[in-house]
Amino acid sequence: MRKMKREAEKIGWNAWKRVIGKFADMELAAVGVVEVILILVVLIALVIIFQEQLTQLVNNIFSSIRDKAGTIY
Repeated sequence: MRKMKREAEKIGWNAWKRVIGKFADMELAAVGVVEVILILVVLIALVIIFQEQLTQLVNNIFSSIRDKAGTIY
């Protein structure tokens, strides 16, 4: 009888461990989503703030590439 009781308790404990594990995985996944969204918001804000400087930098890079492309041949 004691053996059956221990087996039942063991099965119950394993079930709880699985439920808690699944819940923890869901919470960790949710935290990851929130972090990604916050990173994207910060990146978009930085692009908006430094839009003119970024545009000028990209234009300078492409003009430099165009100027030096003729010297390769």
